[in-house]
Amino acid sequence: MTETHADYQLSQLDQLEAESIHIFREVAAEFEKPVLMFSGGKDSIVMLRLAEKAFYPAKIPFPVLQVDTGYDFPEVIACRDKWVSRLGVRLIVASVEQAIADGIVVDDGKTSRNRLQIGTLLNALEEGSFTAAFGGGRRDEEKARAKERVYSHRDEFGQWDPKMQRPELWSLYNGRIHEGEHMRIFPISNWTELDIWHYIGREGIEIPAIYFSHQRRVFQRDGMLLTESDFNPLRTGESAEERTVRFRTVGDLTLTGCVESEADTIDKIIDEIAIARVTERGATRGDDRFSEAAMEDRKKEGYF
Repeated sequence: MTETHADYQLSQLDQLEAESIHIFREVAAEFEKPVLMFSGGKDSIVMLRLAEKAFYPAKIPFPVLQVDTGYDFPEVIACRDKWVSRLGVRLIVASVEQAIADGIVVDDGKTSRNRLQIGTLLNALEEGSFTAAFGGGRRDEEKARAKERVYSHRDEFGQWDPKMQRPELWSLYNGRIHEGEHMRIFPISNWTELDIWHYIGREGIEIPAIYFSHQRRVFQRDGMLLTESDFNPLRTGESAEERTVRFRTVGDLTLTGCVESEADTIDKIIDEIAIARVTERGATRGDDRFSEAAMEDRKKEGYF
């Protein structure tokens, strides 16, 4: 029989992209002052690419916000600046260092910079009067992430109550908020780590070089390989050595571990992740190892 119509079925990546673009446009139309939280990592870069597509040929109609711990990888900051410059978006940097100096958060010498991001972020959102903040959380990352919906309500204190989430039947989103409240928006909730890498490969997206295999001086601590750095002094019994490694996720370098790997191309990374049995956060983020509910506790307080 002769075919009389074309097959218009979308690929999985095309479906995910379409859903994310729809969410970006919906939020831009519904909320007065959105902002995109941008770390310079792979997920936030994919988000920026999706936002670019959502509003092309116009510029992205909201700023990007980075919460700078002061302990970020230089390669990540360099890649962040390239993206901001190319797209011409306004970059807001909320510095943990400055927040400590201003008394917004307290550095007691025990609390990690990652956790001090919470107060720094909430202060930046309040100062900017932002009513919606895009985040790069994915449901496959961690148990607490899987509980959260695309539109995630935050009260006047910036806190999240997992028991009071709004239904999202038929992908209809309820964005109603009261004065002082805001929404966290997660356009890539339904993506997986593999989806992210397939999309990076398909789109030819530039990401920080530390995601690829390279030589680095590292040391072992708490079952992770951490970067040798002035911010990370060696403890008694620890020793640094050069190994071939790469990072699956990026963040505070004092808490973000790397994995031994020879994957120096996107195809090799995809092959590596396809057989991995631990998520990138579970494998290499020290701040998620303090307790079973570490991430959920931080999210309730206002974390990303």
